[in-house]
Order: sequence, then structure tokens, then C-alpha cells
Amino acid sequence: MADPPKRNVKELLAESKDTSELMVDLAYAALFFSDPKLVREVDRLEERMNQYSYDLRVITMLAARSREDAEALTDVLHLASCIEQIADAAVGISHVVTDVVAIPTALRADLTHADEISGRVRVRGGSSCVGRTLEELEIPTETGMWVIAIRRGSDWDFEPHGDSVLGEDDVLLIRGPEEGIRLIRQMAGAPVSEQPDDEGQQLTEADGRAWPELDRAVDILVAMKNAAEVSVGLAYSALMLRERALAAEVTTLESKSDELQSELESWVLRATENAPNVEELRGLLRLAYASEAICDAARSMTRLVDRGEDLHPIVAEAIEASDAVAVSDIVEPGSIADGKTLKELSFKTETGMVALAIQRNGRWIYRPPARFMLLAGDRVIATGPEDGEEEIDALVKAPMPAETSATA
Repeated sequence: MADPPKRNVKELLAESKDTSELMVDLAYAALFFSDPKLVREVDRLEERMNQYSYDLRVITMLAARSREDAEALTDVLHLASCIEQIADAAVGISHVVTDVVAIPTALRADLTHADEISGRVRVRGGSSCVGRTLEELEIPTETGMWVIAIRRGSDWDFEPHGDSVLGEDDVLLIRGPEEGIRLIRQMAGAPVSEQPDDEGQQLTEADGRAWPELDRAVDILVAMKNAAEVSVGLAYSALMLRERALAAEVTTLESKSDELQSELESWVLRATENAPNVEELRGLLRLAYASEAICDAARSMTRLVDRGEDLHPIVAEAIEASDAVAVSDIVEPGSIADGKTLKELSFKTETGMVALAIQRNGRWIYRPPARFMLLAGDRVIATGPEDGEEEIDALVKAPMPAETSATA
């Protein structure tokens, strides 16, 4: 008989959550770079996820000693199932690269204008990165970018930690806001830009001539990608903050994703008559189905909050133990943020966190654009590294009144 798993449920849930999110990041990076090696890494992570799922089921069954125990532990299995669904969707996204299913070049080019983009940068000799750890560099708070993987020679490290030391010629796989690319390239000593803009523009224009109304299809898919990522972030935030209002917003996003998918399917049916490449139509549909599956999984997660009962402590602890945290803050009158746009605040680069949503007068704005101006009373929901909480507080909290010395 095999030995029982040695990790506990909380650790397995936290690792499953972080691994599934890494899989989504790598899947879109594989798509963006058309890189089969990254696809294989997504498959490798899927094998790990399968082991996590198996171990979770074993431990959960062993822990249930009564009907009451079993009912309480259903939260754990439900969340694990949702996380697994996200991981499966990531596999579907990545396999567009290797399953002889193409996508229009215009879509790959337009992914650079999504809320967050993937990039690669090589660390040059003599840069400030060489010989320093990720923790020392504080890349998320300095640039707004996440280092999701490091390649050294032919070896990849897909679990870089704060104590990972960077060396000359290391290749960093990064993800974050488009404006962070320039900052991290400067930090790594790389040329500010080496993107093939001219080539990409020519290909985009050619695709536009071949595909009537291709721009709309591309817009739909980018919107679905953004909705999927926001819905997952809000779902975890709803679980962490135990808030039904956030769960309701996930439901709204899932409904919007359904509408977008229906619109894309209609576009594909119209496009088949003059399709220059039917495989590209299949690629579009695959990406849409994967994005919708992620939204569905996020919506399913929030049912734990909808019922209005306390979460199982293990679920709450696992969410809090993951790499990213959720923050909910109110913009106070007289704070640095009051009356300034996210761009003026350099919100992403200063805090390393992503503004998932902002609530104003009962209305929610998802993934607010850089031009969005914060006002006193706005509620900001953000997610990112734990050390970004203090940075957000510094932006949204009013300064403490200066202490006056006591008079005689």
C-alpha cells in the first residue's frame, strides 16, 4: 500500500491555486511567443496539478470521520475542482500552439494591448540585476511586472522565489502592465525596445484584408481574456474578504463572457464562407471556450460565498497562504490618490498590484484604464504581492495630522 500524502490540505490548496494561475500565465506566453517549449511546461504543471487533486481527495476522505465532517469538507473539494477547471483551460489555450490549430496574426499582435502582457528580457552584464535576489530587486513594486519564470542556459525555473539570485544572461519571463516592460528592461540593462513593430503591423494589415471584420473578433477575444482573468481575481477576493457583493460581480462578468462567446460564434459562422484558413477559425473558438471555462470556474467558486455561511477554515487559510493577496481600500479625502489618475499615480509600478475593480456610488468599474481618476470614497479592489499592501495604503490613506508640541 502506498504511503499517505505528507502535505496537508491547506498547503495543497494553496499550491494548486498558485500553480493554476502560473499555468494560465505560461499558456498565454506560449501563445504570444508561439513557443512549444512553454506548452510542454504547461503540460508538466498539469501533471503536478493531477497529483495535487489526487492527494487532496485522499486526505479529505481520510479526514472525514462523520457526516458532519464530510459536509464541512465539501468546500475543499469544490474549490479544488474549480481550480482544476482553470488549469484544464490553461492547457487548452497552450495547445493552440502545438495542435496544428492556428490563430490570426492580428490576435497575437493585439494581445500586447490586453490588460497584462507577457514578455522576455535577458539580464545584461553590469546591470543592477546581476548577483541580486528577486527580493532585493523588488521587481513587482519597482516595475509592476511579475517574474513568472527564469531560464538559465537550457534550464527553466518556473517557481522563482524571493531568494532566487539573478545572473548575467539569465532570461526572465515576465508578465504585467505594458508600461512596465520599459522599466524592467532598464533594470536588466537591456535596450529599451527591440520589438518587431513594423513586421507586426504589416502582418496585422494583411490579416485585416483577408478577414472581414477581424478587428471585432480580436476585440472579443481580448475582452474575454481580460474578463476571465478579472473574474478569477475577484472570485478569490470574494472568498478572502467573505463578500457577496464581489461574488455578484463575478456572476455579471460570467454573463458578459457568455454574450461575448455567442457573438464570436456568430462571427465565425459568417466568416466560414470566405475563410482563408479554417484552422484559424478553430483556434479562435478554442481560445473563446477556454476563456469561458475560466469564467465558469470563477463563478462556481463564488457559490461558497453566495450561500452566506462561513467558509471552511482550511479554504480561507489556503487562499490567504497563496502567493497573491487581495486588498480592499477606500480612497480618503486628502490622500495622494484623491483626484489623480492611475497613470499619474503609477499605480501598478508603484504598488506591484493590479486594480481589479473600483466601486463608485454602488457601480463597479472592472480593470479601470490608466486614465481613470480616483476620487474620495472610491473603493479599490486590488491583487498582487503582499508587500504591495503598504504601498496602496500610502496612496489612499489621508496623511496623519502633524503632532504639535505641547505648550507650557
